[in-house]
Amino acid sequence: MSKRPIRIIQWGCGLMGQTLIRTLREKGAELVGAIDHNAARRDRDAGEVAGLGQALGVRIHPPDQADAVFREVRADVCILCTRSIMSELAGALRVAARHGVNAITIGEEAFYPWTTSKALTEELDQLARDNDCTLTGSGFQDVFWGNLITVLAGATHRIDRIVGLTQYNADDYGSALAQKHGVGLDPETFAARIGASNSPSYVWNSNEWLCAQLGWRVRDIRQQLLPTTHTGTLRSASLGREVPAGHATGMKAVVVTETHEGPVIETHCVGKLYAPGEVDLNEWTLRGEPDTTVTIRQPATPALTCATVLNRLPQLLAAPPGFVTTDRFAPAAYVTRLETEA
Repeated sequence: MSKRPIRIIQWGCGLMGQTLIRTLREKGAELVGAIDHNAARRDRDAGEVAGLGQALGVRIHPPDQADAVFREVRADVCILCTRSIMSELAGALRVAARHGVNAITIGEEAFYPWTTSKALTEELDQLARDNDCTLTGSGFQDVFWGNLITVLAGATHRIDRIVGLTQYNADDYGSALAQKHGVGLDPETFAARIGASNSPSYVWNSNEWLCAQLGWRVRDIRQQLLPTTHTGTLRSASLGREVPAGHATGMKAVVVTETHEGPVIETHCVGKLYAPGEVDLNEWTLRGEPDTTVTIRQPATPALTCATVLNRLPQLLAAPPGFVTTDRFAPAAYVTRLETEA
C-alpha cells in the first residue's frame, strides 16, 4: 500500500510553532498551511519565519483567513500552538472540526478538559463527530506527567501518594505563557490577577488524566497559585523587559487531588524566569509499596513537547472521531516517518 506525507496546517508560528515547522519536515511531513495572529509574522513565508534558510512556499495567514486556508490546502492535521485554556483554544478547534481536519494542541487544559470545561468540550466532541475528525491535546505533559507515571504504577503493588515536581523556563514558550504565569507583576497585582484565579493550572488537568488512566475517581481537587521571585533583576526575553527584584518571575502551582479509592496525587508545577544555573526538572515519586522516584534533570522541555505532538500524529489519524483525550490512546511511540495512506 502506497504512502504519502501527512499534510499539516501549523496554527501558531511563535517559538513552539517554529520548532514544529522544522521538525515536521525532518520527519517527512508536509507543511501546507500556516496561521498566526502576530502581525510581524503575517504574509511572510513559514520557512523564513522558522529560520530554515529557505522558503517553503507557505504564506502565514491571519486567523480571520483560517477558513480559506482550510478550504484550499486539504490538510490531514492542524497543530495548534497558541494558548493554554479551552476557552481560548475553542475558536481554532471549531474551525478545524468544521472542515473535518484532525487537530492536536499543546494547550494544557486540552490534555483532559472533561470537568474543567465540560460543556465546551462536549460541544467540540459533537462537532468533531459530526465531521468525522478527531481533536486532542498532547505535548510534554502527555509523556512526562502522564505515561511515565502510569508505567511506573504498573510496577507498584500499592500506591498511597504520587508526588510530582516539574519546572520549566517561562521564557521558552513566548509571551502568552509568560503573561499567564504573572511574569513581571508586583505581589499585590499577582495575588489579585493570578493567585485568586479559578482557572485550572496545567497540572490540574494532568492529575485528572492520571486518575482516568489509573481507574481512580476524583473525590476532591484543589490548587494554590503562588508567585516565584528572585533577589535581583531578571530579564524576560519573551516580554522584552526587566523584572525587578521582588516582582513575580513566574508562578508555582500546587494541585492536590484526592480519590475515592484512597491514593492522593500532589503536583508542583513551577514556570518562571531562570536565574543563572537554574534548569528544567521533572521528578516523580510513587509512595506505597515499594517507593519509587524518577528524576529527569534538565529535560529539553520545548523540544520534547514538539516531538511528542509529532509522534502522536499517526495515532490521532487512527483514533475515533470526537474529542478524544490521550488517556484513551496507546502510549506515545517513536515514529520514523510521518506518513499516511495515499
